[in-house]
Amino acid sequence: MAVTLGSVALNGVLEMRDAIDLLETTYAHEAAGLTVISPRLTTAFDGGWMRILFAADRQSGYYATKAYNLTEAVGVRYVVTLYRLKDGELLAMMDGRTITDLRTGAASGVAARKVPIPGPVSIGIIGSGHQARTQLESLSTVYEIESASLYSPTAAHREAFAREMSARLGFSVSAVDSMEAAVRGRTVVAAASSSRAAEPVVRGEWLESCRLLCAVGNTRPQFAEIDIRCFREATLVVMDSMLAMEEAGELRQALAAGALPESKRATLAQIVGGKIAVPDKGMVLFKSVGTALQDLSLAERYYELLGKSAGIPAAAGLGSLKQLTKQ
Repeated sequence: MAVTLGSVALNGVLEMRDAIDLLETTYAHEAAGLTVISPRLTTAFDGGWMRILFAADRQSGYYATKAYNLTEAVGVRYVVTLYRLKDGELLAMMDGRTITDLRTGAASGVAARKVPIPGPVSIGIIGSGHQARTQLESLSTVYEIESASLYSPTAAHREAFAREMSARLGFSVSAVDSMEAAVRGRTVVAAASSSRAAEPVVRGEWLESCRLLCAVGNTRPQFAEIDIRCFREATLVVMDSMLAMEEAGELRQALAAGALPESKRATLAQIVGGKIAVPDKGMVLFKSVGTALQDLSLAERYYELLGKSAGIPAAAGLGSLKQLTKQ
């Protein structure tokens, strides 16, 4: 019988380092040709939309779907379903928000592991919601962090973020009053904004000191989080999937402008598998839109740790609400 694992059951079971390790292993499976992922299916309806993703991993023996829907003026709900590959049996339904936040941070952690930076690192963050938190946590798992600064439009939110993350991570996180002030002069930059506009929030002219730029906030073709100059100045553009070029507005804009030639495109699997090397100098840009393979990587571990226990009760929080507007 399939089990239900809600947010109460999942929270705290996997640490960020665990999640980064799991994704890196799964990307090695992808590099070996052992996985399948689908394009994102998006269907709009009156008052909202539904998106569905699929991935399978022959090495692990599982496949999964993720469905998430938006209801206007309410928010987004996520659910991940896990199946056994050999017979298609449904094994578990899990809270998808917890998995989404953790795997989005962990994907940037995998990228960061492939972009070594000697000495203490300074980080600039755009955003103060769930994904901004996991970005900072993930990057601090990989790098020795000297300090971090962040910007989000609401002063109270960014100041609360700075207090919380300084206490949690043990280094100074400061709130600043502009996007430029947050990222200029920083070695690593993570854009995890909730901006829904065609006008980018991060500009390449601010990133003269940046070695790694992680852009994770936008997954829609009509919007852009970083500008074309970021792509022009990057020595390598790494994506979590080549499907991202159809899904993210900044990638579509860069392609149209000739700023994303094939010679400097790579997937995270190609980097992990050693097919493409990361340049020793210059800015590496990691653009993430998220894939069901990332969800699957965490879902199978949650199931193996929790779902196989005899008599596990359905936990509270399945499909927990994620607010329309990130903090």
